[in-house]
Order: sequence, then structure tokens, then C-alpha cells
Amino acid sequence: MDFISIIQTRIDSMLPQLDERQRRIYLGTEAKSIGRGGITLIARLASVTRRTISKGIRELSENDTHLEAGHVRKSGGGRKKEFDKQPELLNAIRDIVDPHTMGDPMNPLIWSSKSCIKIKEALVLKGFKICHEVVRKGLRTLGFSLQSNKKTNEGGNSPDRDAQFQHINDTAKEYIESKDPVISVDCKKKELVGEYKNGGQEWAPVKNPVEVNVYDFIDKTNGKASPYGVYDLQNNRGWVSVGISSDTAMFAVETIRDWWKHEGILLYPSSKRLYINADGGGSNGSRNHLWKSELQKFSNESGLSISVSHFPPGTSKWNKIEHRLFAYISKNWRAKPLTSLLVIISLIGATKTKEGLVVSAHLDETKYLTGIKISEQEIQKLNIARDQFHGEWNYIISPNL
Repeated sequence: MDFISIIQTRIDSMLPQLDERQRRIYLGTEAKSIGRGGITLIARLASVTRRTISKGIRELSENDTHLEAGHVRKSGGGRKKEFDKQPELLNAIRDIVDPHTMGDPMNPLIWSSKSCIKIKEALVLKGFKICHEVVRKGLRTLGFSLQSNKKTNEGGNSPDRDAQFQHINDTAKEYIESKDPVISVDCKKKELVGEYKNGGQEWAPVKNPVEVNVYDFIDKTNGKASPYGVYDLQNNRGWVSVGISSDTAMFAVETIRDWWKHEGILLYPSSKRLYINADGGGSNGSRNHLWKSELQKFSNESGLSISVSHFPPGTSKWNKIEHRLFAYISKNWRAKPLTSLLVIISLIGATKTKEGLVVSAHLDETKYLTGIKISEQEIQKLNIARDQFHGEWNYIISPNL
């Protein structure tokens, strides 16, 4: 860990424990210990102004005693925060930054590729009176943080990657505004069923860990579990089918069909269309003919016009289901051996967040066949309309009349 990271960790740990005056003095102490350039560095790391740091140094030097007992500032001191004076400011910052959000979504921190000064300039054009330091505080409040580069690219970087992200973002907004469902789908990695080690740590009596198998050889009796998920963006709800056979397109569409029958049609009773965001490969891949054939069957049954957008190659972690559903499932079952299918379903179904995530989990005991080929005649029967922008990634399957 480098010098600046150590200071950042220290500041993040200390500030929530201190009152306003104590924070000024503590930050002033940190700045003084660094010497030349310390005020600027600490002001940036703590998201405060240089004036606040300088005042802390003065209070530290003068041993300020003119404040009344228990007070952290002079009587009448302080002013309203900009976010109180301009209630729409935080939402405006989020609107400017969100379409350009980058980084690894599995990380709890997200970060913006736009500088605070550029965001300030955009806000001024919208009529806000603001400085870049307030923007920095707003970004912190919204959960953004400056991050270094991290290797997360899975390869296959398409030149139209960002344009496809924007297309997905714009289409999803249009569906949400019209109160039509937008779902993100994918299959979580297969899990061994049995007495196997599960990553993470959990509270337990001292020197009394849960004992599991030394080796992760597959148990032929229990096999593996394949959790396929549907994440409903508007309602922050997850639907997971735990399969016992292969992750195939039939299994994927059957999960979507079950979600629609048991939840979707109840949440969106007047909707005649559905928007699906999916990875570019696997059971729901853009080149998978069986995927499109099964969606056609589902469209015919439900009467839904199904719009599909695939993420470009090498960008699967940007799929919202990964960091809004699967990440929390993994956290919920950390350090718990997945000893049976019932345990897996129970742990998935018990996954919740303070933001209101609710998850339904169900067992799918169907044994789906692999290697199914779709004939050219069946492909020709698909009622599919491809978008002018990357029709292989964006298309609509409508009911056959």
C-alpha cells in the first residue's frame, strides 16, 4: 500500500468518529506532518477546502479556548450546505455522471471519467451556482470515488462498445418511462453441491470453523447447480432458477417465462413489450439460434414483443445483474458450504439489501438437452426485426401472426 493510500485509509476511518472541530484539527495535523504540499493533498483526500485545513492548523497552534464548552464552532457560525440550498443539485450531478460511469461494477466503489471542474461547468450551464469542491463532495455522497486503472477487460474490445452501452442506456430509459419491464439476465457460475469450501469469512466460535472437504472433486451424486437469474431493474427484484443440468438456451428462456408468469405479468399487467439485456455469449448469446427460437415461442405464448440488447464481447461484468443481484447472493452465502440444492435455494431466497432488493429462488429439475440444432427453415420462421445499429446485438422478436 503506497503512502497516499495509507493516509486515505486513515482519514476515511477517523473522520466519521470526530465532530466538526476535531476533524479540522485532525486534518491540520495530517497536513503539518507532510510539510510542503500537505494542505493541498489532505484537502483533496478529505474532500474539504484548503481553508478548512488552514483553520485546523491555526486552532492546533493557538489551542483555541474561546469556544464555549461542547461547541465546535463560534455561535452563529456555519452556513447551509449547497445541497440544502439547491435540493436538485445531487440529482443533477448524478444525471451528468451516470451515463459515463466506468470501472468494475463488482467493486463497491464506482468512479467517474469526468473531472470535477468539467462537471461544475456542466452544472453552471444548467443554472446551478457551484464550485468544483462542492462537486467533489457531491460525488462522494453519491458513492463515487477516484480509482486507478484495474485490469478487468475480458478481451474482444469492440470499437462500438461505448456506443452500444449508450444504446442500451437510452432504450432502457425509454422503456422505464413508459412503465414497460426492463430485465437483465445471465447465468451465475455453476456451484458444486456438497461439503465444499465457500469463499469469505463468517462469525463463528473461536477455533471452531466449519469443516469441509480438502479437495473440490465433484460429487457425482450431488453434481453441480446452475443458477440462472432475471433482475427487474424498476422493482429491484431478482428471480433465480436453480437448474440441475446444463445451462442451455431452453433453460434460460424457461427462467424468463417463469418470471413473467409469476411476477412480471403481475407487476406489468398492461405491458405488451419486454426489454432484455443479456451477455453476448453463452446460453443467451447473440449468435445462439436456439436462444432466438425459444424467445419466439415465448413471444407467441405471451403476446409480448421482446426487444433484446447484447453487451459487446468482453463486457459481461457491465451487465447489471452481475453487481445488483449476483454480487449480493455471493455475499449472503459467503463461508457457507452449499451442501444441498435446498440450502442453495434458501440462501439465494434470503438475499436482501438495505436498498430493498428482494429475491425469489426456485428449483428447476428439468434435464435440458445439449447440442440441439435449429434448422434453416426454423430460422426463417423467426419474426425478428434487427436494429440498424448492430442488428446482431439489437433486435426485436414479435409474435408470429
